Amino acid sequence: MSRIGFPEFVWVWNAKLGQTTPAHHLRMARWLARKSKSRHRNLLLMAFRSSGKSTIVGLFCAWALLENPDLRIIILAADFALAKKMVRNVKRIIERHPLTQALKPKRRDHWASDQFTVNRPGELRDPSMVAKGIGANITGSRAELVICDDVEVPNTCDTAPKRLDLRERLSEIEFVLVPGGMQLYVGTPHSYYTIYADQPRLEAGEDRPFLDGFHRLELPLVDQGGASAWPDRFPADKIAALRRRSGPNKFDSQMMLRPVNIADGRLDPDRLRLYEAELTYAEGNAQPVLSIGDTRMVSAACWWDPAYGAPGKGDGSVVAALFCDAQGGYWLHRVQYLTHDPAQTDQDEASQQCRQVAQFVRDLHLPAVSLETNGLGRFLPGLLRRELAKLGYPCAVVEISSRKAKDQRIVDAFDAVLAAGALSAHRSVWTTPFIGEMREWRPGGKGRDDGLDAVAGCLLSQPVRLSRPGLKTAERADWRPGGGGMTAQTDFEL
Repeated sequence: MSRIGFPEFVWVWNAKLGQTTPAHHLRMARWLARKSKSRHRNLLLMAFRSSGKSTIVGLFCAWALLENPDLRIIILAADFALAKKMVRNVKRIIERHPLTQALKPKRRDHWASDQFTVNRPGELRDPSMVAKGIGANITGSRAELVICDDVEVPNTCDTAPKRLDLRERLSEIEFVLVPGGMQLYVGTPHSYYTIYADQPRLEAGEDRPFLDGFHRLELPLVDQGGASAWPDRFPADKIAALRRRSGPNKFDSQMMLRPVNIADGRLDPDRLRLYEAELTYAEGNAQPVLSIGDTRMVSAACWWDPAYGAPGKGDGSVVAALFCDAQGGYWLHRVQYLTHDPAQTDQDEASQQCRQVAQFVRDLHLPAVSLETNGLGRFLPGLLRRELAKLGYPCAVVEISSRKAKDQRIVDAFDAVLAAGALSAHRSVWTTPFIGEMREWRPGGKGRDDGLDAVAGCLLSQPVRLSRPGLKTAERADWRPGGGGMTAQTDFEL
C-alpha cells in the first residue's frame, strides 16, 4: 500500500508532465479520495465537457491499484472503443508515473490493449482492469470497482427504448460488484431523461431517480456567481462564443450539466404549472359550481383524437379535458390514452373506446366532447352517443373535421398559452406520455404527438358556455355560469 494521497498522486503526475494542477482537478481528486475511504460506495461525478474528468478518473484507477494491487476494475462505456481508451490511459500512467512503474507485469500477455493485470500477490481469475462496451456481456465477471465512463451518449439515450435498454444493462452492475464494492458514474447529461437526473421523471414512470442515493459532485463550467471553473482555458469571451456556437440547449446540457434535450425544442413542459387539486362539484343557492381547489371553472373543452390498432402499436387514441377559469387560466385536468383488449370478442375495439370516453366525460362533468372524424372516426359519433345514453348522461357529441396540418395546429394551440404561463396541468398528466411528447416534439419530426393533438384540440376549440335545455337530468346539473334559469322574488303584482 502506498502512503501518498490521491491529490498528491495527481500533483506528482502533472509535475512530471510539466503541467499545473487546476483547482477543479484538485476538487475532484479530493472528493474521490475522501469517498474512497468512506462507506459511500455509490458515486456520481459530473463535470463540464473538456474538464479533464476522464484524466482524473484514469489517475484514480492507477492510484487505487497502487493502494491495492489485488483490486479488480471494470470500465463500462457507451462503446468498446471508448472503454479501451480509458484502459490505455491507465496503462500509460502506470508505465510513466514515478510511483507505479513496479506494477507493470513482465509478461506481455498480461498487458493487452483492452485489459491488463498488474503485479499482485493474489491469484485472481479476473484481470486488474478490463474494458467493456455497454452492450457487452459482463455476467460472470467480478470487480471491486465499476466505472461507468460516458455510458450515456446520444446513441444510447435519444429514444425511449434506448433509454430503457441502457437502464436495464446498467442494473446488471449490482450482480458484478463484490460486497462493499464501489460504483462510479462519470459523464454529462445528454437528455432530459438522463440517468444522472436528481429528480424522478414522472412521465417516464419513475417514482425515484435512477441513481437515487448516489453521492454527487457536480462541476458546471460557470458557477452561480458567473465565474469560470477553469478561467485559464475557458475565459469569459470563450464561454460566450461557445454558448453562441453550440446553442442554449447544448450549452446547458454539456457545460452547465442541466438535464435538457440537446436539440432545440418548440414546446417546453417546464412552462406548465403543476397542480394537485381535484375537481369539486357543489351546489349553493340552487346553483351548481365546479371548482379546482379554490378556483371556480366557467367553461370546459374535451377533445378525442381516435385511433385503432393493437395496443402499443401505431397511433394512440387520446382524449383530453381542459377547463377554463374566469381569469383566462387554462387547467389541463386529464389526458387519457385509451386502450382496448383485442381478445375481447363480445365488444369491438371501437365500442370499447367509446365506453371509456363516455365514462371519462361523465366523471369530469363535461357538457360536450369534440370528436375528430377524419378518417377512421367517421362512424364513432353514433357509437359514442349510444354509450352515453347507456350511462344516462346527457353530453353533446360535436363532430369535427380538421383541415389544418397537425404541426401547425399544435404550434397555434400551444405557443401563446405557454408563453403567457397560462396553462396548468394536473399531476396525473405528468404521469402520462404527454409530457414526453412535449419535450421531444419537433415540427416535421417523426416522434409521437397523439396527446399533443388532443390537447391542441381542446385549446383551439371554443369552450361550450351556452345552456342546453331539454338535456338536463337529475344526474347532471349545468355548473357553467349562465347555464341555467334563475327565479327572482319580487313585490310586483302582475
